[in-house]
Amino acid sequence: MRLITRVLIVVHRWLGVALAAVFLLWFPSGIVMMYWPFPEVAAEDRLARAAALDPSAITITAADAVRRLALEQPPAQVRLNTYDGRPAYRFRSGREQHVVFADTGDADPRVTPELMARAAARWSGQPARAVTVAQVKTVDQWTLQNFRNVAPVWKYAWPDGQQVYVSANTGEVVQATTTASRTWAYLGAIPHWFYFTPLRSNGLRWSRVVIWTSGIGTVAAVLGMVIGVWMYSPSKRYRHAGAPTAIPYRGQKRLHTIFGLLFGLGAVTWAFSGMLSMEPFPLSRGADDQPELPELRGRPRLEDFGAGDVRAILGRLPAGSVKELEFTSFGGTPMYFATLTGGQSRVVPLGGPPRTEFDRTEIMAMLRRAAGAGGIADLNVIDDYDRYYLDRTGKAPLPAILARYTDSQQTRIYIDPKTARVVNGYRDGDWMQRWLYHGLHSLNFPWLYKYRPLWDLVVLTFMIGGTILCVTSLILAWRVLGRKLRAWRPAAAAAPFVSEDLLSQDS
Repeated sequence: MRLITRVLIVVHRWLGVALAAVFLLWFPSGIVMMYWPFPEVAAEDRLARAAALDPSAITITAADAVRRLALEQPPAQVRLNTYDGRPAYRFRSGREQHVVFADTGDADPRVTPELMARAAARWSGQPARAVTVAQVKTVDQWTLQNFRNVAPVWKYAWPDGQQVYVSANTGEVVQATTTASRTWAYLGAIPHWFYFTPLRSNGLRWSRVVIWTSGIGTVAAVLGMVIGVWMYSPSKRYRHAGAPTAIPYRGQKRLHTIFGLLFGLGAVTWAFSGMLSMEPFPLSRGADDQPELPELRGRPRLEDFGAGDVRAILGRLPAGSVKELEFTSFGGTPMYFATLTGGQSRVVPLGGPPRTEFDRTEIMAMLRRAAGAGGIADLNVIDDYDRYYLDRTGKAPLPAILARYTDSQQTRIYIDPKTARVVNGYRDGDWMQRWLYHGLHSLNFPWLYKYRPLWDLVVLTFMIGGTILCVTSLILAWRVLGRKLRAWRPAAAAAPFVSEDLLSQDS
């Protein structure tokens, strides 16, 4: 038994020497990531910063605009928003995207340096004359996630620290950072995810490093927990400062043992769940017998909209507030979906007043028809998050329509009645992702996750405790390396070697 204990201690010690600095990166950076994510630009961000539609500038109808493109197939998506500050129709047909200006009818404008400069200046709110421009020829720290999809890219930098990346393919902003967002990323997401450019630019190499590091880290943390529990003496058979104690060490070893017993489980679960977030672990591999999720909103047929003037539709909405007008259909009925400033939206039928959401009764009826007889076990509206639909920021839409199916995977989907879109879903095959990753890594258990600042206090306690655990581990690792290095010196080579007893005190 004593030999087994010694072997476990030696293995844990040297794994700690190898990974102490890595764990010390993970815990403090995790605290930063609770509040400051890696900077990114989503379609919603571009729309929020876009100019509102000016009805007086629109002279071309959507039907006229699509005829100018001579598409082989009808467009699957039709939207009206602004491009380069002008109203423009955007058509998606297959993988192709087309733009037709609604004021002149010009189709697929050429992306010029002047157009990209205007897009960057409009985003930053800074004058174009003060900008520094450079082409991003290879992936850099801030284009790691999507460089191949948007290249070639040009970067526009201003003296105030803003950096805006514009795609030469689309003329749209694909990334934007500030001095603050870059600083927090360097302190949070970059060390936490190992998002160092030389490593992350090679996806396979990055994945292997993360998997092996987190896997070995899990083993090291488990061994530490086993040793700590094994050595702990409830009867206080050890002595410390002349008094009985349950822990046989003093100094940094004692502190390391105490914090390991208190927060070691957090180190185990975070390292393990972080490993599970990587391929090839089956976090989201559901079964094949899943119901086909319904398309509540159908493909627009421009002929169904007649010769209607979108200017009249815009006139039925608050002046100067419409960022985008989407042509869509619901239950076979053509209608518009308007996105307004502040993220609000309106459903606009061809006739009648705008509504704040789609008809809930019709959504439920469409779900039942799509599932067939007995396909849905329960269908209701929820006004609060549940254990599978959570968002600590409160941005996930509520109320939502919850549909629970009777299939073998116990599928459940959540629909936002404001958009008539599926916003989340869960199947029994997703349990690893839900509980072993999100549950263990983010502690997003419903009894805790949706109550703030309680969640913050619990997670911060574990993070700070884990950080102290890592600091003590790093100090002990440094001491171990120091002893070994001193032993290798010629002067020390002749000195008699004295082994460290299992229950020895700190040197």
